[in-house]
Amino acid sequence: MQTHLPVPQPPQPLAARMRPRTLAEYIGQDHILGPGRLLRRAIEADRISSLLFYGPPGTGKTTLARVIAGRTRAHFTALNAVLAGVKDLREAVAAARGLRQSHGRRTILFVDEVHRFNKAQQDALLPWVENGTVILIGATTENPYFEVNKALVSRSRVFQLRPLTPDSLRAVLAAAIADPERGYGTQDIRLTNAAAEHLVDVASGDARAALNALELAAETTEPDAEGAVHITLSVAEESIQQRAVLYDREGDAHFDTISAFIKSVRGGDPDAALYWLARMVYAGEDPRFIFRRLIILASEDIGLADPHAVTVVTSCAAAFDRIGMPEGRFPLAQATLYLAATDKSNSTLAFFDALKSVRDERADDVPVHLKDPSRDRESLGHGEGYLYPHSYRDHWTAQQYLPDTLRGRVFWQPSDQGWEGGVGPRIARHREAQLSAMIEGGGRAAVERLTTGPADPRLERWLQRTASRLSARLAAHREAVFAAASLQRHHLVLDANAATGLLTFEALRQAPEGGVWSWCPRPDTAAALSALAAQLPELGRPAVIGTLQQVGEVRFDRIIGRDVLSTADDPAALLADLNALLRADGALVLLETLPRRTQRLSELIDGPPGWAVAEAAIYSDAADPLTRWTAEGLSAVLTDAGLSVSADPLSTTHSLHITEHTVSRWLSERSDSYASRLSAHLSSDEQAAVAAALSAAVGRTLPWRSQAVVLSAARPREPLTSTIEPHAGEQAQ
Repeated sequence: MQTHLPVPQPPQPLAARMRPRTLAEYIGQDHILGPGRLLRRAIEADRISSLLFYGPPGTGKTTLARVIAGRTRAHFTALNAVLAGVKDLREAVAAARGLRQSHGRRTILFVDEVHRFNKAQQDALLPWVENGTVILIGATTENPYFEVNKALVSRSRVFQLRPLTPDSLRAVLAAAIADPERGYGTQDIRLTNAAAEHLVDVASGDARAALNALELAAETTEPDAEGAVHITLSVAEESIQQRAVLYDREGDAHFDTISAFIKSVRGGDPDAALYWLARMVYAGEDPRFIFRRLIILASEDIGLADPHAVTVVTSCAAAFDRIGMPEGRFPLAQATLYLAATDKSNSTLAFFDALKSVRDERADDVPVHLKDPSRDRESLGHGEGYLYPHSYRDHWTAQQYLPDTLRGRVFWQPSDQGWEGGVGPRIARHREAQLSAMIEGGGRAAVERLTTGPADPRLERWLQRTASRLSARLAAHREAVFAAASLQRHHLVLDANAATGLLTFEALRQAPEGGVWSWCPRPDTAAALSALAAQLPELGRPAVIGTLQQVGEVRFDRIIGRDVLSTADDPAALLADLNALLRADGALVLLETLPRRTQRLSELIDGPPGWAVAEAAIYSDAADPLTRWTAEGLSAVLTDAGLSVSADPLSTTHSLHITEHTVSRWLSERSDSYASRLSAHLSSDEQAAVAAALSAAVGRTLPWRSQAVVLSAARPREPLTSTIEPHAGEQAQ
């Protein structure tokens, strides 16, 4: 009898071996998986709903699904949309139905590359997701709002994964070198700092690319006499030589990059225009497509401000058709620079005014049949914050066009000859204005929303009922705080001094994929807020805490609060504690009421002559905890803590109905009451006259004016510097 020896299996690649198995091993994506975030809480509690993970290759989408598989008690089934068909879907659904009916067990269906499913396959999946037979986890490198069934998207939470940061990539490399089981922990691998930086830089946020390069370097480098493998910069450069640019001519990167290019040209930033042009050419974009967009821009955004613009770009396009690549890059760059640097005007839009007039005069309107291609603007925030240059004086405004890592970079240096000499000073002034705006915090690129998901109708109805009970003043306070906070859906939020939950429940609505903590120092308010929160779904509740120490390792994107510093015994100490709980890029937004600037009763109700003088003394008393604070004093506390502060005054006027309870509270014998404060400045007869005047006002409704200040604070940003790159191209032969 012949015995067949088993065929040895090749070892898995390092990137596959080092794939994280638990949340503790998972590196990066802190915006969705950091401590306290909704997705992490849902995974740890095994309360996963349908999810879509969207992001470029190597960011951990499939890995995250496998981590969930190892954590859940549900049955986990995986399909790859490239290989699977409707038959595979039906089999997976049939198995899920069987498990649900016989054992009451849930099934999580993971579909990798879910955008590869055609419409029929996605439609076949929809009913089973909708009725809960399967919980879908989809992974895609394409924008799900364009490539995935709208109904599936609307029933799923969308989490956008970002390219890994340099720090995360360094941690990935360090873990691979140190791990004795799956990595190189049993070998003496010595990776120099320069080599590590090269791997991190060229990997461009792709953990798989970094690990593949490390593996190639480690496996192909001969050890020295002591058995140590030295991975130097030269070895690293051999292992990963060319940066991969994420660019798909039919996908998001194509449309986003051409959009950034056109907006940079329209905005008069030649440096950013050259950068985005280089990105497209490097990735293999068709130059004729770029020329087509430039010809459109020459009429739409430059028009009669420079009638030669169309001539220049069409001549460059014709020159490109004659000479082709690679020399055709010269006319392509020339057309781009000319259009970016020349004067702008959108006066050709007058044609559309004429067209509107013709349409309005017709008996039947022309139906609107085109849709906005940016279908995900409301969900991911794409396009928000863009300043349309034609809305500003001289058809230009300072704003950021280059990526954060290249802010302030100068690529084009106009000479002092001819046309360039004329536009050079203006471009220089624009660069200076942009740099100043970014240093001061304005003109920066808007923050992209990284998560989205279906609204919980129960939560929405509950919050509406809660909001309807607010007074006009409190509603104005809440709106001011959230306008300054600019919450993102994935943010972690701490409501400091939460009390009644005025800010807590609005934070829950605005950050549903993050999490909200409510700090209630008083046990009675904590109990009341917990009772209110108990009416919400478990994962949608705020975490009510009595001390800041209960936060643990969670760090917040935003800390918000009302009357936090002005009511604190030691504002500086409290602020230090709050500052320690902020993420490095986090912000503190506090609304502090200013009683010393509030309405005076003596201005609304007739009383004894000394009443107004007594009130002036009361409200100017710097020793009184109630009236000691001014907007300047509160700002100084934040500044002394090393924060960059802006203060915005907020005045509100609302109707105050005077009741017997109101007067009783004012005239209370408590040491901190209004009457007690008056007694230090009025005689007994005058106090009796004030009490009589207040009692006579019962039943009246008075216009009440109050003053507050919204304080927005963050750690100062590092200063920006402008750097000039030398010309990298060789001289034409």
